[in-house]
Amino acid sequence: MSDQNIKDIIRQEYVKCLTDPIHFMRKYCMVQHPTRGRVNFNLYPFQEQVLKLWLKNDYSIINKSRQLGISTLAAGFSLWTMLFHKDKTVLCIATKQSTAVNMVDKVQFMYQQLPAWLRGKEKPDSNNKLSLKLSNGSQIVASSAASDAGRSYAVSLLLIDEAAFIDGIDRIYTAIKPTISSGGGCIALSSPNGIGNWFHKTWVGALNSENSFLPIKLPWDVHPERDQAWFENEKANMGSQEIAQEYECDFLASGNNVVTNDILEYYEKNHIIDPVERRGMAGDYWIWEYPDPSETYVVCADVARGDGSDYSTFHVLATKSYRQVAEFKSKIGTREFANNLITAATEYNSALLVVENANMGWDVINSITERGYPNLYYSPKGGDMSIDNFVYKMEKDQTIPGITNKQTTRPLFISKLESSLRGKEFIFHSKRMLEELRTFIWHHGKAQAQSGYNDDLVMALSFGLYIRDTALVYHQNGTDMTRATLSNINIASSGISAGSYMDTNPWQMKDGYGNTHDLNWLM
Repeated sequence: MSDQNIKDIIRQEYVKCLTDPIHFMRKYCMVQHPTRGRVNFNLYPFQEQVLKLWLKNDYSIINKSRQLGISTLAAGFSLWTMLFHKDKTVLCIATKQSTAVNMVDKVQFMYQQLPAWLRGKEKPDSNNKLSLKLSNGSQIVASSAASDAGRSYAVSLLLIDEAAFIDGIDRIYTAIKPTISSGGGCIALSSPNGIGNWFHKTWVGALNSENSFLPIKLPWDVHPERDQAWFENEKANMGSQEIAQEYECDFLASGNNVVTNDILEYYEKNHIIDPVERRGMAGDYWIWEYPDPSETYVVCADVARGDGSDYSTFHVLATKSYRQVAEFKSKIGTREFANNLITAATEYNSALLVVENANMGWDVINSITERGYPNLYYSPKGGDMSIDNFVYKMEKDQTIPGITNKQTTRPLFISKLESSLRGKEFIFHSKRMLEELRTFIWHHGKAQAQSGYNDDLVMALSFGLYIRDTALVYHQNGTDMTRATLSNINIASSGISAGSYMDTNPWQMKDGYGNTHDLNWLM
């Protein structure tokens, strides 16, 4: 064969590779298979379909099962983009730099196995673990999920690997978006990791045609070498949450939720109902059951920090039937919130009033004390919630009004919340509460709301559930302290001294309106 014929064949092959990345990958790209070693990248039909979609759409979001070779496909697509287009920058962002480097490794391996006429005569300008830059000015760069990732590049293609697991990816994407808005694109890959994160919100937005992303769902069974027997074997060795996350592309059942999705589904199906009444100007106070004279109640409150990002909330809990009967959630001032708490607690049989005593919580507690509410919860100084410590500190007058939520007590509250719901012992009815629980996750060992969401109702409920199981043991001492405090307070609104609240029965109290409240349940 003459040199001219060889050149013609190479020219034809070059044009095929330029116009058809599937041909390029199938014939010239090599990959490292975990069991078969170095093999040609023989794309499966579903991989070819995904690649065609990438060619037609600048923005794609892929909700995928694990080990489908989509990251390898993205590496091949990146190499094709770099080889046949000048001055293109592919930026790969992942949870950590080593994961992003893995993408660059795949590109480098494919590049090194190419025939010389595809690689070109000149060696790459750079070829290291973090980047590969070709002589035509195109490059791929690996970056960890730092807040300034990508700011120094004019990005042509942004690859986000395991996007659902990257903290702060929403801020990173916002920072990079201007650099890809003029002719660039983005491919976001991930298995799901619960709801509420950037990947989930972007996926939902794509499904609803609210953004530029094309949604592509790839569950486990798109792979031709997997059948039901294979899946059943995998299920036998993994938990339901892992299966949902790694293979079923299920947002709701995946993620590291404090209360698992199967429990939340139970409550949604069996107990979530609309309130019988909504009170307040904005209808923020929801009521499911009115006061029962034979029932006892706890009103548990979480006070907003005051920065406008969260809510002041409270629940009314029936302690005997162990159920939610009312709920409040709103952004209001501390004095108004205190008035609402007193009104609700008084209506529900002079309920035990439990208020978090942090930050703005003290303003609420002071307002409640000034109003002379007789059944405010006290907790031991130092935050030790054990019964023996509580009784000891009560005897020593070493208590403070309200409940203390700190590093040593928070795990107790969360544990009680989780066990009460897992055991389906406590019944709640609120849709608002359910939505907060869906985004209440374990993050670096701490139970908290997912970024961009609130857990105000969740925390208020956790206080109430914990106190419900401890108040009957030691709250009598707290009530005695409340009485002592009230004896020195004049109620400005009624002109009646706190001492006049006492009836001849020491376990009954009269409020400023002449109503008698029975406190025998505290004994």
